[in-house]
Order: sequence, then structure tokens, then C-alpha cells
Amino acid sequence: MAPLEITASRPDPALLDLPWELPLEEWPTSVLAALPRGISRHVVRFVRVSGRVLAVKEIDQRLARREYEMLRVLGRIGIPAVEPVGVITGRQGPDGDELDAVLVTKHLQFSLPYRAVFSQLSQAETAKRLIDALAVLLVRLHLQGFFWGDVSLSNTLFRRDAGAFAAYIVDVETGTFHERLSDGQREHDLDIARVNIIGEIMDLQAGNMMDPEADAVEVGDVLLARYGELWAALTERESFRADERWRMSERVERLNDMGFDVDELDLTTDLDGTTVSIQPKVVDAGHHARRLLRLTGIDAQENQARRLLNDLDQYRAVTDQQGEDEEFVAAEWLQGQYEPVIRAFPRAMRAKLEAPEYYHEILEHKWFLSQKAQRDVSMDEAVQDYILTQLPYRRDEKSLIATETTAIPAIEP
Repeated sequence: MAPLEITASRPDPALLDLPWELPLEEWPTSVLAALPRGISRHVVRFVRVSGRVLAVKEIDQRLARREYEMLRVLGRIGIPAVEPVGVITGRQGPDGDELDAVLVTKHLQFSLPYRAVFSQLSQAETAKRLIDALAVLLVRLHLQGFFWGDVSLSNTLFRRDAGAFAAYIVDVETGTFHERLSDGQREHDLDIARVNIIGEIMDLQAGNMMDPEADAVEVGDVLLARYGELWAALTERESFRADERWRMSERVERLNDMGFDVDELDLTTDLDGTTVSIQPKVVDAGHHARRLLRLTGIDAQENQARRLLNDLDQYRAVTDQQGEDEEFVAAEWLQGQYEPVIRAFPRAMRAKLEAPEYYHEILEHKWFLSQKAQRDVSMDEAVQDYILTQLPYRRDEKSLIATETTAIPAIEP
């Protein structure tokens, strides 16, 4: 019998206790965690090992090793992706037949496949938010020279991000890295994305999960439009007169507002120096998330960070501290505003939402109650009302236990 081989950066001995001699389709329910799964061409199962949930995918050995390394590279360069744990090879069945290798990744907490998330909100709004998140992810990949080759909602996981979603790449077995993608490669990826998304929307319609009258082709075209707008904003060359140098700062600030930092600019002038051209050369996503982490130590998604920073700015204005150092005001806001709200989050319910998303929802709920009462409702009132009237009806999203791709019921205000 061939020896079992585990390739991992930090091997967990508990992995040896799993029934690797059986095909994944035959694994007993006693070792499985019934998490919602997306559509996959491979057999995928979720298991609990050493107190954490892992995704296990049966795949050809060469592809498993390649995808493992690809995911490690994507993680190192800051692309939102599932975290690889290891590759299992040398599997044999009870009869001695060779079994496929297995790729093991960490389950992304608070994430959902698109089919599980789709019916939570109005369908048109859900589609738009998922497509927006996928477009941002695809742009970030292309800026790094990564050709995905199988762009789809099915190969993506989504996490809540202050009313929007953040997209994480899951399946990269068809991906390849290049020094720089040509326009043809980017357009090919977009063509694949459009066709796959149209098919996925039609599949939702066939399963009565989306309005059958909705135009699936139009949803696919939304990705192309959103991607085109974002790519142009991040990469196009802009020309202006030499005495309009303020436009350089304006371009950088505009990209910051979109959530990107500019690490390097290409600046050129014409022969007589009357015209200046600028083009971002190196951009990096996560502007607001990095700023929030630097000021407060809070690790959040980009839109969550933007919302919390807005609340910090409002706090600074209300307390008349515009002239104070930002770091001192941030520390005061963290201690007096953010932490009391998070501490009020019942411990038994903390698997329902990430802490920054919970704070965002409290701010939304406070605004809703204030509008209804026609007065400024206090944060304490908003917290208590949200915990009593909204939070109990939310499903746990940290590691959602459900049947395959079940939908989460909508929460009405």
C-alpha cells in the first residue's frame, strides 16, 4: 500500500484521522460539516478538524498541487482568496485502486456561495451587488497579471461588506500568472465571465430563485460595464496643462475614494512642457481598510472600513476635535463608541455577523429608528432595539450549518 503524503505549510496531525481511503462521495456524515456548497465540477466536502472547518476537494494530483501553490501566491500578494491548507496524495481505496488527490483549504468564515445568498435581498439588488463585487475582484486579479480562465459566480465566495459584498476567489485551477495581461487576455476572461454569469442567472430562474422575467443577458453585461469603468479609472492616462498640477492630487484622491492606493505614478511632459500626462503604474486595493487598521487595529472589509471611518469623522466633528491628532481621536472613538457596541453583542450570537458588520448594522438601525421617531435616537437605544428585534432572526453566518445551497431568509426592518 502506497504511503499517504500530506504537503502543507503547517501539517495538522488530525488530518490523518480522516477516511482518506474512501472517495469523498462515500465519506460518512459523522465527519462532515453540512455547509452550503456552490456548484462545482469536482466533489467537495466540508469537515471539522481541530476546531476549524476545512473544505476538501477531490482533484487530479497535478492540478491539486498547482492550485495549492497558486492560492498561496494569491494570498501573499493580498488578493482575496481562500487559504490553502495542504494537498493529500497517495490515496488508495480498500481494493488497492488509486484515488485522486485532495486539495484542502480553510473554510472562509462568514462567507456564502451565490446560490445561498441570492434570496436574502430583492433579486435585482442582489444580482447587482454580487456583480459589483466580482468586477472589483477581477480587476484586482488582472492588475496583478492573473488570468483566471473560469470567471463565474460559482467559483467565488461572498462576504457581507457594509450593505455590499466582498468577493473571494475559490477555484483557480485554470488560472495563470503573467508579467502583464494583454487586452486580448483580459477580454477573453470577460467573455468567459459574461457567458458563465448568464448561464448561472438562467439556472437561478429555472430553480425559481429569481424572477423569470429578468434579463439574464443584461445581468451579464453589467459586469462588463462595471469592469470597464473601474479599469479605466485605475489605468487610463490623463493629460492636462502644466499649470493644472493640482489634478495629480485630484486623481490620487479619486482613486483613494474608490478604495485604492497609488504606489507609483508615470509622469511625462511634452517637448515644450505645456502638457503633463499621468498614469497610475502601481495601485493597491484596501485604502480604507489599511487606514482603519492603522488608526484603530480593527481588521475590516473595505466598505466596512469606509463606514467606520465615516462614523469616526462624524464623531470628530460632533466632539469638536477637528484640530486634534487623528490617532488620539481614533483611540477615544474606539474606547467610547465602537467597543461598547461590540461588547453589547451577545456572546451566544456572535457567529451571526462579523464585529465590523454588526457595528455597521447598528448605525443603519439607529438611522432607521431616528427617522421613525423623528428625533436622534441614542446609540444605546439602537443597540438594545436591534438585539431584541433583529438579531435573533438572523442565521449564523460564521459557519452556516444548512443543507446544500439553502437560501437564508431575508430580514425585514
